[in-house]
Amino acid sequence: MRNIPIPVDINKLSFTCVKAPRPRLVNSDTGEIKKDKDGQIVHEVVLLVEDETGRIELVKVGVSGDSPISPGNEVIPVGLVGYVWEIGQRWGISYRAAAFTPAGAGAHA
Repeated sequence: MRNIPIPVDINKLSFTCVKAPRPRLVNSDTGEIKKDKDGQIVHEVVLLVEDETGRIELVKVGVSGDSPISPGNEVIPVGLVGYVWEIGQRWGISYRAAAFTPAGAGAHA
């Protein structure tokens, strides 16, 4: 399966940080931390995503480097893309953003 990024249209979504960024582990047994191709640590952020109809999902989004966001912050993911993955009979979508910016006053992501 090819790993092609799928752009996510965020125009009708709002994002709230529910869990502070933490380094993503490659192996929980060894504690090895995931790094991107430039050697920066990949952090995992848990976001509450709400659409215009009120449907809510929790998603984990990877981002390289430090993100100065904390639980409760409304944010806008910059360059949000999804990647389909498959391992054996299991599959899903992982998400990655280039960065997070604070949602402006009255702005809707």
